[in-house]
Amino acid sequence: MAKAKTAKAAYRCSECGWQTSKWVGRCGECQTWGTVTEAASATPARVVTAGPVSTPAKPIGQVDVHNAQTRPTGLDELDRVLGGGIVPGAVLLLAGEPGIGKSTLLLEVAALASTPPKTDIPRQAPASARRVLYITGEESAEQVRLRADRVGAITDDLYLAAETELSAVLGHVDTVEPTLLVVDSIQTIGTSEVDGAPGGVTQIREVAANLIRIAKERGITVVLVGHVTKEGAIAGPRLLEHLVDVVLYFEGDRHSRLRMIRAVKNRYGPTDELGCFDLSEVGIVGLPDPSGLFLTRRDEPVPGTCVTVTLEGRRPLVAEVQALVAKSHLPAPRRATSGLDTSRVAMVLAVLAQRCKISMHEQDVYVSTVGGVRLAETSVDLALGLAVAGSTVEQALSSSLIALGEVGLAGEVRVVPGVQRRLAEAARLGFKHAVVPRGSLELADGSPLKRADPQLSSYEGMKVMEVDSLQQALQVAFTAP
Repeated sequence: MAKAKTAKAAYRCSECGWQTSKWVGRCGECQTWGTVTEAASATPARVVTAGPVSTPAKPIGQVDVHNAQTRPTGLDELDRVLGGGIVPGAVLLLAGEPGIGKSTLLLEVAALASTPPKTDIPRQAPASARRVLYITGEESAEQVRLRADRVGAITDDLYLAAETELSAVLGHVDTVEPTLLVVDSIQTIGTSEVDGAPGGVTQIREVAANLIRIAKERGITVVLVGHVTKEGAIAGPRLLEHLVDVVLYFEGDRHSRLRMIRAVKNRYGPTDELGCFDLSEVGIVGLPDPSGLFLTRRDEPVPGTCVTVTLEGRRPLVAEVQALVAKSHLPAPRRATSGLDTSRVAMVLAVLAQRCKISMHEQDVYVSTVGGVRLAETSVDLALGLAVAGSTVEQALSSSLIALGEVGLAGEVRVVPGVQRRLAEAARLGFKHAVVPRGSLELADGSPLKRADPQLSSYEGMKVMEVDSLQQALQVAFTAP
């Protein structure tokens, strides 16, 4: 008789549940390392009996929402991204590259949250309602104190502790009883209750679960600092992003003072807002109008430059695209980009060569943005094409002209969303001419917008030229006054 086959032990990923018949070091589904463990072939079902409840259920209309009101942080740009401020009991995850300024930003927020408001009302909130606890696991308390002296973040209600053990952190929380807890960073905090080194998947999951528990039970706002991988994703288990209420990314070029913060998850507000900051030696300051950082001040127009308007969430930003086309002495001409998508640049160059007969097969092409901003929107294609063409033929565009639109492989210029909002921002900054795709000034039903429309009143007087193709855009743009 044939020998009965024994069931093979299955291996399962603890992050996404992917299963395999043999052990592997990296999950084949979520690509996470070290999460594939042996699972029993049959796990008996556990019967959970009913137990005591923490609070009785009540009709939803009787739930008190007073404790869930947002509280401003003092940084208007951060409040814009959060949807008005921080919420008691909320857990925020702030991620960014090393040295980008996460600790400086949170130290500024902690100082503002612990500072008494400047008001003439004699009855104010007690000092205990302003207590902030800052846990540093990467730096010593003396190092953080030196940074606080430099940025002016010294207050009586801001408490600082250097700890790497979870039990010690919870002990500080019991002693200080803060309303805001900052943990910098979660990868450095560990607990002896579970196996693994701090920063591992098991440790991060356990530490985050305990901090989230005390945040919900005591109404403490918790801000967790997270590291990022080489690919730019948040390090650690993906489960961490699902457990927290808000996920923020702090971005920017390390060689530039501009920093941007955006929300990819927000249970209390929008996820399409962008906050801009200026990071200097004296601290971090919000930039309510950052468009001027992305433009170059010059007396005369220069060939190879074009201004466009990009949308970062719901915020229009005026930025400048620069191009330099020079004769190459190499067998394979160089194509260098900075702040723009390399594949989009290559596509626009191919369209210029094939559809507009502007060949650059013997020239080096260098394309860049001003101010360190990164433009990933397809609406930058038209400005990129005009800048490269202007540098090739040595002809400058008007300094009062902007261009926006997506360029297709057939040479057509396609409509991009939010044209009215972009033109309003350009008109506010003094631009007089705009090159846009045909059909941009139409309502959703196809009817044209009138100049008397309230949406267009903010840029009345701007000459808007609609084009169908990149070739037509070149003719219109280089003949504009």
